Amino acid sequence: MTAHYDARETREPAVREAELFSRLPDVLRGAMAAPAYAERLKGIDPAAVTSRAALAGLPVLRKSELPALHKASAPFGSFVPAAPGSFARLFTSPGPIFEPEGRQADPWRGARALFAAGFRPNDIVLNTFSYHLTPGGFIFDASARALGCAVIPAGPGNTEQQFELIEAYRPVGYSGTPDFLKILLDAAAGSGRDVSSIKRALVSGAAFPPSLQAEIKARSIDAYQAFGTADLGLIAFETEAREGMVVNEDLIMEIVKPGTGDPVAPGDVGEIVVTSLDPNHPWIRLALGDLTAALPGPSKCGRTNMRIKGWMGRADQTTKVKGMFVRPEQVAEIGKRHAALGRLRLVVVRKGEADAMTLRAETAAASDALREEIAGTLRAVTKLGGNVELVSPGALPNDGKVIADER
Repeated sequence: MTAHYDARETREPAVREAELFSRLPDVLRGAMAAPAYAERLKGIDPAAVTSRAALAGLPVLRKSELPALHKASAPFGSFVPAAPGSFARLFTSPGPIFEPEGRQADPWRGARALFAAGFRPNDIVLNTFSYHLTPGGFIFDASARALGCAVIPAGPGNTEQQFELIEAYRPVGYSGTPDFLKILLDAAAGSGRDVSSIKRALVSGAAFPPSLQAEIKARSIDAYQAFGTADLGLIAFETEAREGMVVNEDLIMEIVKPGTGDPVAPGDVGEIVVTSLDPNHPWIRLALGDLTAALPGPSKCGRTNMRIKGWMGRADQTTKVKGMFVRPEQVAEIGKRHAALGRLRLVVVRKGEADAMTLRAETAAASDALREEIAGTLRAVTKLGGNVELVSPGALPNDGKVIADER
């Protein structure tokens, strides 16, 4: 499996970067035709946003904000310039969050993820993602058909009927959650049904731990992972190199410090922020609430786009201490006020039947005076008292965790 979906996947990174940022100003102009983006980006000159540094100066839109925004201005929170009737399908996800599907071919950008997983034109694919109101089933359906595959729109559940379809159509590919693939294989083994035609899979929507990966492989199925959302479709995908995930084309991914829009240092864990270049439904710095870290260099499979480690947890670590919310952005604010600090972690515990918190801060310039200054800032920002522990640079784990609630 050494071929690539198209020549764009193997471009020089600088060529890709230049192409993305040459398109971004027009996408911003289109986005600002929508009232909500016009308000959020007021005073921004789209022509000046032609680099990652310039993009990092734009406000972040948090996915966690979307339910309230969509409710206040249905259906899309006034973030979509095109009329709802101009789209092909209209969905809802828990929240609720409302998502439109474009009329273009492969609107969710998933064909190249399927190709990287070994799917090819004329393959038959059993698609077990739900087709009911949410976009999951249609994301993988449209992507497989864009690749030239035939799709069985099976949806999840009803294993007996699934077996009838598999034995009749003999699909070579599976798309769905890894959990349901195991359920299907276990049920087939228990009832003597033949599902041996399935040789490859693209799985998403749930954890795929090494133990389950080994079990699926032992059953002669080559399974690959993809990372996506109902808002953006397929964002990154695993390749034959099995070294993290390659970011999809036509997306600009940033990794930022949780609670901020500030890019992390190379290799550090942070929150995924995505800007899409779809003129019909642009997303400008959408913060997904998911953590990852970038991997250095191109993939051994030959694809040259940014690589990430995959999903590494949630960035929204908001917690309550003594009845008051403490948020990652407050911890980030403390760091901004003290230039000598590196990584920070606020640890919350129970002591003597009461909440207690300690801010652990990396610094090469530890002193009692600095500790006292930080303690004062901690109280000023959070309205709560807490201890401050200064540690040496590199002492805190690189896992993106800003607040550790250990109660």
